[in-house]
Order: sequence, then C-alpha cells, then structure tokens
Amino acid sequence: MKYTPHTEKDIEGMLSALGFASIDELIEAAVGKTALARHSLSIGKAISEDELVRQLQDIASLNITVEDFTSFLGAGAYDHFIPAALDAIISRPEFYSAYTPYQPEVSQGTLTAIFEYQSLVSSLVGLDTCNASMYDGASALAEAVHLAVRKTHRRKVIIPRSLHPLWDKTVRTYIGGIADFVVVDFDSTGRMHNPASLVDDKTACVVVASPNFFGVIENIALLEPAVHLSGALLISVFNPISLGLLKPPGELGADIAVGEGQPLGIPLGFGGPYLGIFAARREFIRSMPGRIVAETVDADGKRGFVMTLQTREQHIRRARATSNICTNEGLAALAATVFMTLMGKTGMKKLAELNIQKAHYLAERLTSLEGVSLRFSAPFFNEFAISLPASASSVIERLKDKGFIAGFVLGRFYPGEDT
Repeated sequence: MKYTPHTEKDIEGMLSALGFASIDELIEAAVGKTALARHSLSIGKAISEDELVRQLQDIASLNITVEDFTSFLGAGAYDHFIPAALDAIISRPEFYSAYTPYQPEVSQGTLTAIFEYQSLVSSLVGLDTCNASMYDGASALAEAVHLAVRKTHRRKVIIPRSLHPLWDKTVRTYIGGIADFVVVDFDSTGRMHNPASLVDDKTACVVVASPNFFGVIENIALLEPAVHLSGALLISVFNPISLGLLKPPGELGADIAVGEGQPLGIPLGFGGPYLGIFAARREFIRSMPGRIVAETVDADGKRGFVMTLQTREQHIRRARATSNICTNEGLAALAATVFMTLMGKTGMKKLAELNIQKAHYLAERLTSLEGVSLRFSAPFFNEFAISLPASASSVIERLKDKGFIAGFVLGRFYPGEDT
C-alpha cells in the first residue's frame, strides 16, 4: 500500500514557501539539469517472471567470479574457504533478521554473540578491549586516527605510503580538516623507510600496516619505543589470519589495532559487506567509537549482557558523541565469530601456515621464470609484489583467458609500478 502523508494542499504550501511551481522544478534545482533524464527509459514490454529470471541469469553469467576462476587478486579482497557450518548458523532467523539490540531483555542472543566476538578479537590481537565491530577496516582506521588526534591534542599523523591506498583516502576524507599528514615512503625491502626520524612532540600517532599493502611484514617492535617516548600513539593495521603466526599488535606495543575481518569467513560480495575490527588498550575504552557489549547479572543474579558506556554514542550524546557510527556489522561479526570458533587456536595457526607456505611456493615458482623477480626483499605474508618483463595489465588480461584472476596492478596507485 502506498503511504503518502501529504495532501495536495500540503504540497502546494511547501512548494510556495520554497519558491517553486512544481515538484519537477524542485528536483531540477536540487539535482541539476544535466543529471536528469530527458527521455523515457527503454524498459521494453512486460515479460513473465520466468523470462525475467532467465534474463537476469544471462546478465549475471557475464561476470567473472571466484566460483569460475582461480583468484589471486589480493589487495584487500581474499577468496578463502568458508566452512558450511558458518552459513548454516548465520542464516538462522534469530540472527539473520535481528536488529539493533537496544532492548537487552529481548536481545540476549544477539548481545551474547557480540560479546563472544569482542572476546575472541581481544584475545587474537592481545589488547584489553574491542568494540562491536565497524563498517570496514578503512573506516576503523579513520576512527583510530581520529581518537589519537582527539586524545593527544596534536595534529601530526605519520602514515605509510605502503598502507592500502583506499584506506589512506578514507582516513583523509574522515579527518583531513583536523590532521596534518606526513607520509613515510617505502624502501627496497618494502618496509617504511626510517619512520622513527619523523616522530616528534607534535605527533599524534604513527600508523603501521603489517602485513602492508604489498604483503610485507614490518618491524613494529623497533619503532614502538620512539613513538611512545614522544607521547604519540601507535596504531597497528593487521590481517587477522596473520595473527595465527605473528605476534599480536598488543604484544608489540600497539595502543590501537584495526583490521579488515573479511578473511574471517566473509565471502567476496563485490566490495562488501566488510567488517571493521577495532581494539584498544583499556585506557581508551571511553574514547572508542561504536558499541561495546558487557557482561552483567539480572535481578535474579543470572548472567546477562547489555550495551555499556553508551555515552560514546550519538543516540545518547548527540553532537557531543565520540563518533557518528551508531551501528555495527552484526551479521559479518557473527560470521567472523563462528569462523574463529570453528578454527580455534590450532586451526588459526594452521591456516596462517598454509597462507605463508603457499604464498612462498608461488613466489618461488614465479621467480624461476625468466625476467620475473620479487619487487621487495623483506619477509611477506599471504601476498607479494613481483616485477615482470612486460606490462602487468597485459599479463593479467592474458591469464584471464586461462581462468585466472592474476592479481592487482600496482601502477593503479603507485606511478611507475606498471610492470
């Protein structure tokens, strides 16, 4: 049923107050003439449901997917195996259709799942607290840098050129008006080139991605003393699968750790939904964005869960809120929870070992070809950059004919890195 609350008289009154003669004139003023279609849409005649389904299937079959091709894309989009049990659990109606758990008395299942997610992530990254997830890794990093600027009352943000370029753009879009960015270039190893020399008493935070956009593992422990001696915060960007083998950010001295949870059982979906992981030391709990679920007891002394410290959120604090993020990727966070639970500590370690072993095996086979070499010399995890004797774009196009999504052309973001 169409619901139109405004009468013709109401509409005429509003248009008169705005100075427009019609709704079309109002839309044209708001959108602009160039954006409006001046012709009828070529939809065609009506067809049956069966014909429509077949037509849409034909269109969908034109897409290249990881079901049809072997994907080595990387660069933030990873085709990992997802256990069948994961889909079975997150498809249950009490999870699949659940919404914001503002009323804890009727949301205990959702709150319990989120609490378990927070507990698993905190254990994985070695930090005291974790929020109830964010939109994606890029926005989680933007919120982390915003927190650092706000807490330190400083503007200088040291950020690596080896960070995912789209994450870099997201951070600058979020807080470009309140921060001054200093970019650290990478050297022949693929690591940040002497970032400690840029740290001073004006630095709010230093961002370190490990593994970085090239798959290279950074030496965070060497940088940490200089960062904290200056009074700045250390923000670690991580791949959650890598923590099955590598030391967690908390043990390396990170104050805040952010990452993209897509490798934790979340399928590739043309760019989303993704899952932003955000964890921090206890002292920052009241400054963290998003939600935190905590354990409590009810009137009868029974264990229960509630959202806590909600003064951080805009639905309570309005304009004075820590962040404007007031939702969370609940279903994606549940998928990550189920994935980590199914894997366990041993499974996460084996998975990380498989990632690094297979990546190094592929690197060895590729570099055995004439003219192919590793672009960087530092240790890498899961993915790596290579130099080719021909245009990377042409090689990728040729491999499509053989059923491979070969990789990502670095020249898209790094001028001169086209081969």
